[in-house]
Amino acid sequence: MKRLLQLVVTRWLARTPFGLVVLGVGWWFMRKRRGGRPEDRKDVLREPGRSSRNPYAWHGPAQRDRR
Repeated sequence: MKRLLQLVVTRWLARTPFGLVVLGVGWWFMRKRRGGRPEDRKDVLREPGRSSRNPYAWHGPAQRDRR
């Protein structure tokens, strides 16, 4: 029910330029609030330079000269 209400309010606000500004400020505020500082995040266990254990993770562009 909460998601449906959010959708309705968002669509209603998106009709006007002022509503879009309100949505943008709200999005920016929530992003800052949820993001936190990198040193405060406990879910990040990896250290720089360690590879991901996900075999499907993107590892950058492929080399052009490999055969």
